[in-house]
Amino acid sequence: MRHPFRFILLTTRAASLARSFACFVAATASFGASVGTARADDFAQWRGPHRNGTSAEKGLLKEWPAAGPKLLWQVNDVGYGFSTPAVVGDRLYVISNKGLDNEYVQALKVKDGTAIWSTKLGKVGSPEQQPNYPGARSTPTVDGNLLYALSSDGDLLCMETASGTVRWHKSLKADFGGKPGIWAYSESPLIDGDAVIVTPGGSEAALVKLNKKTGETIWKSAIPGVDQACYASPTIMEIDGIKQYIQFLKVGVVGVDAKSGKFLWRFDKTAETKMGGNIPTPVAYHEYVYSASGLTGGGLAKITAGGGTFSAESVYFGKKMPSAIGGVVPVGDYLYGTGSQTLNCVELKTGTVKWEERCVGPGSICFADGRLYLHGENNEVALVEATPDGFHEKGHFTPTNPPTKRQERAWAYPVVANGRLYIRDLGTLWCYDVNGGGTK
Repeated sequence: MRHPFRFILLTTRAASLARSFACFVAATASFGASVGTARADDFAQWRGPHRNGTSAEKGLLKEWPAAGPKLLWQVNDVGYGFSTPAVVGDRLYVISNKGLDNEYVQALKVKDGTAIWSTKLGKVGSPEQQPNYPGARSTPTVDGNLLYALSSDGDLLCMETASGTVRWHKSLKADFGGKPGIWAYSESPLIDGDAVIVTPGGSEAALVKLNKKTGETIWKSAIPGVDQACYASPTIMEIDGIKQYIQFLKVGVVGVDAKSGKFLWRFDKTAETKMGGNIPTPVAYHEYVYSASGLTGGGLAKITAGGGTFSAESVYFGKKMPSAIGGVVPVGDYLYGTGSQTLNCVELKTGTVKWEERCVGPGSICFADGRLYLHGENNEVALVEATPDGFHEKGHFTPTNPPTKRQERAWAYPVVANGRLYIRDLGTLWCYDVNGGGTK
């Protein structure tokens, strides 16, 4: 959605919008979400098993050779887009587009990247968007033998992982009066038990909860002031025994009751409300939520309950907090993420910056086995030790034969699954062996 997320030198404002436009990967974080029967070392959904940018992998390389880890394969024709792969067992799934009339999900073999099947989702949404990067954004979600994918134009499909056969289809715009932001839809569907949760963004259905087997509506949540979706993905947290879905909307980060869809609280300190460029994944940590936007900054809210109601209190906020569209990851009591130029380590509960370093500049991030995997907007890849003691880089390289780009940046997030590192940049996908004990 490394995302991130250097800026396109149009004007200072336009450059910021381009970053903020992280719509290409947008998202959120959680510690309670789970995906079907996926193995612990699979990466079956957006930002990993718990939607917090953390892989369950162990036994990985602690340091890379000067040229980077061993390249297992490179595929140059996966189609245009900014979607992160979902990896389950011997398959990976990714959303791409060819032209503006064909956005599709495809299944590839983990072994060599060859195609297994492809299923059309619909057309590319908002092709006249400015800055202009129309294309596939979302990461598919795998739940057992089913896969859920959302196109940039708002087509939500449930399909079989074995063949790509469609089980059911909904349109966030036609069925729920949804209204996407300037850069179209980019969220990745959330599976919670027997339901799938997505964000149409309309005045009557800011969020909806659907039966994951049939697509039937369980509830629609109307949230005050919401008139369009942004670019983040929903996640889960629990406060005072109440399970909540968290989403970053134009009006700020909100929490709704998972059972009823009732609006519970809002935190608007970090929201960019003019253009709605709210993209990075909010991170839930016990009773705290960290959120950020490239045009505002990053901050922490404490969610409290009392008398049957909830409130969000600002703990800290700063324009120099990690805010790039590549998101942040929590490791222990610290957050790691990039800003406009540097990778930062921040004490989560206080906002104290422990260290900051240039590294790959703005980018997206994943954590696995004590290390941070960074994918820069410039397509550089780095391995950094996740410690508040200081910046310790353990590897840095640039993938071979990258695609030709116009004004786009490498916004797709890195994925670590089953001993492999996956890096995507537009139509190219690389697979590297990062298993310390040999290729799985």
